[in-house]
Amino acid sequence: MINSTSDTSVFRGPGPQAFASDPANGRGRLFPEPESPMRGPYQRDRDRIIHSTAFRRLKHKTQVFVFHEGDHYRTRLTHSIEVAQIARAIARAVGLDEDLAEALALAHDLGHTPFGHAGEEALDEAMSPWGGFDHNVQTFRILTVLERRYAAFDGLNLTWEMLEGIVKHNGPLIGPGATAKNQARNTAAAFADFCARQVDLRLETWPSAEAQVAALADDIAYNNHDIDDGLRAELFAIADMAEAPLAGPIFARVVARFPGLEASRVIHEAVRHIINEMVTDLVSETKRRIEVAQPQSAEAVRLLGRPLVAFSDAMEGHNRALKRFLFEHMYRHERVNRMTEQARIVVATLFALYREQPALLPGEWRSLAEGRDEARAMRVVADYIAGMTDRYALQEHARLTGEPLPESI
Repeated sequence: MINSTSDTSVFRGPGPQAFASDPANGRGRLFPEPESPMRGPYQRDRDRIIHSTAFRRLKHKTQVFVFHEGDHYRTRLTHSIEVAQIARAIARAVGLDEDLAEALALAHDLGHTPFGHAGEEALDEAMSPWGGFDHNVQTFRILTVLERRYAAFDGLNLTWEMLEGIVKHNGPLIGPGATAKNQARNTAAAFADFCARQVDLRLETWPSAEAQVAALADDIAYNNHDIDDGLRAELFAIADMAEAPLAGPIFARVVARFPGLEASRVIHEAVRHIINEMVTDLVSETKRRIEVAQPQSAEAVRLLGRPLVAFSDAMEGHNRALKRFLFEHMYRHERVNRMTEQARIVVATLFALYREQPALLPGEWRSLAEGRDEARAMRVVADYIAGMTDRYALQEHARLTGEPLPESI
């Protein structure tokens, strides 16, 4: 056994703060249920997500590389787990509810189509006459309608705080505080009916601090694991990282400190330091904002009018620069472009086939589409395709068209 004299109390954080989401004072669930004697409400939310069909499917859904590109590249599942780990660490450091932050992180990508953003773009275009397609809206549909596991209700019957966090993790959807991203996507319209008929999720306010943590943990995770995957796939080289702020100097320090170190270990060593610097900055800036705002409740966080959880201006600049670097060197790489173009064709072809021949849908899905107006029938088709894994979408495309699997996907 290794002896240690370090003070582990520094890792425990300050404990729950007044502005943290308090499960004891939560707004409950749409369908009342007895509380669990062993788990808090947000723990149950997390567990229901982990046990959901949609969560298991993430194992075979693309982050950037399709499943047969290699076993060690990230999938939506491994990405979600990494986001959850980062979110939980940040929540602990600033005194938030760790279970809620983790549950939101685990759920945030449930609505993604097969083939990542390429699949989403193709499905959005196909669904344009009927309201389009957005993966965040689809996540909400999964959590409230499409998961059918329980006898008394559809969906997972998650807490109000979970649903609010999923809907608004990128900020307010309506009103003067609505973010440019949310205004451009006009996602508020997709949630307005639910808020009018079921429960008001207050689309005009900021979400809880835990939801804000989950959103930025997502940024930290995907920037860094895409650097890792991109280097391992040889889409760009360690030398190219010199162009990237924050990452470039860190890679240079690792190479200088460990001359001759094998590339795979250089990559891991640098990436873990980038993650650490981004997390440290986020915690520091958030604590500074807490000190200024002095929020005394979770409601005060919602009404603050600006995010409580944030990077410093300098780190936000680095974050945007890393995204630009990855866009130029990875997401628009010729090899990735070939894959994404084929992915769009597969999704668009499947949609056209199911639209023209609804009998091709499996029995349960066919019964959901039959007898409905065109808009609702096409939403059923979109739900079915969005739930597919990469592998299943490719197999169905090959089976229905009689064409071999595309070589570049």
